[in-house]
Parts: sequence; C-alpha cells; structure tokens
Amino acid sequence: MLLTPNALGPNLRRSLYLTTGLIALFLLLPIVFIVLLSFGSSQWLVFPPPGYTLKWYEQFFANPEWIGAALTSLRVAVLTTICAVALGLPCAFALVRGRFPGRDLLYAFFTLPMIVPLVIIAVAVYALFLKLGYTGTLFSFVVSHVIVALPFTIISIINSLKLFDQSIEDAAVICGASRLQAVFKVTFPAIRPGLVAGALFAFLVSWDEVVLSVMMASPNLQTLPVKMWTTLRQDLTPVIAVASTLLIALSVLVMGIAAGLKRRNETRA
Repeated sequence: MLLTPNALGPNLRRSLYLTTGLIALFLLLPIVFIVLLSFGSSQWLVFPPPGYTLKWYEQFFANPEWIGAALTSLRVAVLTTICAVALGLPCAFALVRGRFPGRDLLYAFFTLPMIVPLVIIAVAVYALFLKLGYTGTLFSFVVSHVIVALPFTIISIINSLKLFDQSIEDAAVICGASRLQAVFKVTFPAIRPGLVAGALFAFLVSWDEVVLSVMMASPNLQTLPVKMWTTLRQDLTPVIAVASTLLIALSVLVMGIAAGLKRRNETRA
C-alpha cells in the first residue's frame, strides 16, 4: 500500500515536512555560504563577510586566465555533450532493441565508468594519451569527459526507449513510411525528453569534472575547475568563491531548463 502525506496523521505529516526541510537546508547551506563569500569585502574567505562588494567579480571578469578557463570548460562541455548524445543514441537502440548474445555484458561495460573509481580512469586515460602525445589538448579533454558522461546519456535514452510503445513506430511503417522515416518522425520526437536529459547530464558531468581535467590539463589549456584547483594551492581569495558561484549558477540554469522542458512535455501530454 502506497502512503501519501495526506494519509498520515497531522503530527507525523508535520514531522515529515520538518525533517525534509532540515535535510534540504543542510544540503543548501554550503552553497549559500559560497555565494555570500563571493560578495564579501574581505580579501580572505571570512564568514560572515564584514561587508559586501562586487570587486571580486570585477577581478574575475578582468582576468583573461579565468575567462579563458571558463570558455575552455564551456567548449569542452558542449563538445562532450554532442559526442555523448551521438554515441549514446545508437548504443541505447542496440541495447534496447538488439537481440544478440552478450547484450547484458555490453550494457555492464557501458556503465562501468559509473562504478570504477574516477582516479583509476584518469590515470589510465592519462597514460594512454601520454603515449600517443595528446595530453594537454582539447581532444584529450573531450574524449576523457565522454568516457564518464556516456553512461548517463545511455541510461537516460534507454529509459525513454523502454517507455515508448514500439507498435506506434510499426504502425507508421505499415502506413507506408520506411523504418528510418518512422524512427526519425515518430520515435525520436517521443523519446526527446530522454535525449534532452541525457544531453544535460553529459553537460553537467563535463562542466564540473576536475579529476580527469587535472590529468589532461597543460599550462596553456585548463578548465575552470582546474584553474580553481591550482589557485587554491597558491592563493585563497574570494575570487575562488566567484568561480564556484558561476559553476553553481550554470548548473542551476541547466537544471531549470530541464525542469521547464519536462513541464512543457507534461502539458503537451
């Protein structure tokens, strides 16, 4: 029997809401502290801030190294998203509709990056690209990020494909469409939420990835998390809080877009 909040007693329901609110507050407090520190007037990370100012944001946007790192992160995340969706879509179709030996083993292989410790993947990828001479390049960043982002994309598309009624696609074929036309005009629009979710997951995984990025970085090419990591080891200033706030802001923006798309799809349905 499924219990809903209305089925509970008033005292238990209030306790449930209070506990949920406290847990959410506990998870949000570090984010709130970081945002407030980015506006602090002190040259050190002091909480509560003695005053508030925008000078750290001015320093961030006036520094070409920070801007270059942010643009590199954005470029790598966009390329990773495109590659993850392009690779994840056919893989998901094969895993859902394919009938071949070893399909479950192949699925386990694709989801392996979610299980293996990230540092092990980073060391292995670094050793490979070091041998090939591709360390410190945009190519190495994108490939390494695709490795860890691809499982999220595949799982999202697989879930949408399993919910899709394939008989609708078969009906389009019976009505005269080719199988390829039916897939593009019937199946793809139906699984669009899974595609969008997979793309957003891939973007977010790449956007704040630090372990792989540290291994792939070079003095001339580094992402924003790598720039934050190296700066933390040298100078602990509120500019770090500014960079963290921008990372959080973009992540929240992407989540907001995902929620808006989901609401629009539900309205259409």
